[in-house]
Amino acid sequence: MSLALTTSVALLGLDGHLVTVEVDIADGLPAYSLLGLPDAALTESRERVRAAMVNCGEIWPNRKVTVSLSPAWLPKSGSGFDLAICIAILSAHETIPPERITSVVFLGELSLDGRIRSVRGVLPALMAAYKSGITTAVVPLANMAEAGLMQGMQIVAMEHLKSVLRWLRTGERDIAQEIDYQWSQSDERLDFADVAGQPEARLAAEIAATGGHHILLIGPPGAGKTMIAERIPTIMPALNIAQALEVTAVHSLAAGFATRSPTSLIAPIVSPHHTTTRVAMVGGGAHAIKPGACSLAHHGVLFIDEAPECPSGVLDSLRQPLEAGTITIARSIGNVTFPAQFLLVLAANPCPCGKFSGRGRNCICTSQQVRRYLGKLSGPLMDRIDLRVHVDPVGRVDMARVELGETSEAIRSRVIAARAIAEQRFAGLGYSLNSQIPARSLRTVFQPERAAMNFLHDELEREQITARGLHKIARTAWTLADLHGNATPTLADVRQAHAMRGGVEI
Repeated sequence: MSLALTTSVALLGLDGHLVTVEVDIADGLPAYSLLGLPDAALTESRERVRAAMVNCGEIWPNRKVTVSLSPAWLPKSGSGFDLAICIAILSAHETIPPERITSVVFLGELSLDGRIRSVRGVLPALMAAYKSGITTAVVPLANMAEAGLMQGMQIVAMEHLKSVLRWLRTGERDIAQEIDYQWSQSDERLDFADVAGQPEARLAAEIAATGGHHILLIGPPGAGKTMIAERIPTIMPALNIAQALEVTAVHSLAAGFATRSPTSLIAPIVSPHHTTTRVAMVGGGAHAIKPGACSLAHHGVLFIDEAPECPSGVLDSLRQPLEAGTITIARSIGNVTFPAQFLLVLAANPCPCGKFSGRGRNCICTSQQVRRYLGKLSGPLMDRIDLRVHVDPVGRVDMARVELGETSEAIRSRVIAARAIAEQRFAGLGYSLNSQIPARSLRTVFQPERAAMNFLHDELEREQITARGLHKIARTAWTLADLHGNATPTLADVRQAHAMRGGVEI
């Protein structure tokens, strides 16, 4: 009887759990048993592992093979355990020295010819392994850029099972491919200079980027709503390394590196189509719980165009993460919490035909149709929106100007300066953005000047704003004060914040 152990990682959301892969080869009728709550993809590993071993010239043990994934109570999903199972079987068959596989974590899916395919969630898996004291990991070569972010670990990136076996038996390996880990901090493809006119919308975007405030852009088609929303990340400060690793870990779980580099410091922007489902928006899944659009936009922008056209309940599913900054998904296999601290940008037409304005020019919609259309954005959701901005049609004067508008770099410099003021003010308090000021602190430590508070209390007394609305306006006023260079929000700052919050009647 032969027994061997290897180590892999099971992910439950962003939380990784070390899994011990135990293989026992005993006398008896040829059989293969896989224990430890595997899903369908993991159950199929027997055929992948057997074919890979045979096609690499190894001998499949024609005996009773038992594979146990412990802890047994933890659900395991995906094909990332293939490599660990294969190495454990070969070690139990006494073709690999057992001392070579101790304190090494194995991640990777095996193809039938022995190639090691990429798997999702490599970065959070390596984070969990490193916290448990493991400092060596064998990963697919395709995941090398992502895995290399774990600077404290020895990363052995392999493309084929034969290369792994040679390294385990002789210590020899191909020359490791060097990756230049230059963090990307800017994107030159988009710039606010491309936006013609729209001073109010540009100001609202600057305020939103500075304080992390949610924004609604409403205007006719072709006015520039999408252009403005897509350029908001270009005026946001670069992510710090810790934030970048969080974003990379979330995108790794969703296998989202086709559109985003693992070494990017640019704030992410996620733009789901308005026909998206609730699960796609907040995350979910039956076996492997994956993050949704609101988590993929963590530390960035979640842009939803044609917001009133979203199916019922999809936008309202964002109400909890807008307040908490996290999203908790409960399924039968357990509860998973993903980070979801994002800046929400909604864009909408003013009516079904899109031509409604204060003068009603060229609009063919009735007043009831207009109310019903905008009424699709629920009151509780709109109460969480800080800025509501009219985006008027671009006029001939704006289009005829030769000079371009202010660049993203110029706006970003002001945003960075204003954020530095806020970070200094909130030092040691656990938050850095004005949108994160707790309600209690707004009534005590960070209260606007007395005249401004009297104005807000009068609006609350007349039921023009809610208690949440009062706090939202106060937070926006702090952002305006930082941009204007005021030590405390003045009555003018509060009035401007109030006006921008009430810009659209819904």
